[in-house]
Amino acid sequence: MDAYNVVPLTKLIEQFESLPGIGSKTAQRLAYHVLGLSKAEAEEFATAITEAHEKIKYCSICCNFSDSEQCPVCRSANRDHSVICVVETPRDAIAIENTREYKGTYHVLHGAISPLNGIGPNELYIKELLARVNNEDISEVIIATNSTVEGEATGMYLSKLLKALGIKVTRLAFGIPVGSDLEYADGVTLTKALEGRSEM
Repeated sequence: MDAYNVVPLTKLIEQFESLPGIGSKTAQRLAYHVLGLSKAEAEEFATAITEAHEKIKYCSICCNFSDSEQCPVCRSANRDHSVICVVETPRDAIAIENTREYKGTYHVLHGAISPLNGIGPNELYIKELLARVNNEDISEVIIATNSTVEGEATGMYLSKLLKALGIKVTRLAFGIPVGSDLEYADGVTLTKALEGRSEM
């Protein structure tokens, strides 16, 4: 006798399993939860995913996620546009933003240099950062890449490029544990790291 298998349910579980950090048991729970939604709730959930794909793009200035040409930070007149905090992912920018201490702007690389994974400088949004530095009045670039081997290599690479342009380059102080990601750090730790940043 064949194992109990409902094809649409199996496909739904597989989709949840493909998400980062979701194991098979959690994927099953999520799939059964979705099946328990009303038709209207399920359609709203599906619409949210579709609209996110269709409407979210990269900010033309900082490369962060945005639903318009420029993100709210880049549009804001209340931000210090002479300071750029360089992060690996949009999640890292949100983590720093949640401290409510940082008043500058961001630049999102969308990754880190990792030759073993085939990711070099050309696969990241580094050219866009250099264009900003050349075209805007920038006084400081804060390197806030993760304290991993890839993050450190990316930070050093950026530091050399930016220093050659005469830009002050600082690095977050690490009250953040080595090997951890910014998105998992608490607000107090991130605040202290921002306050204790040092020049590279």
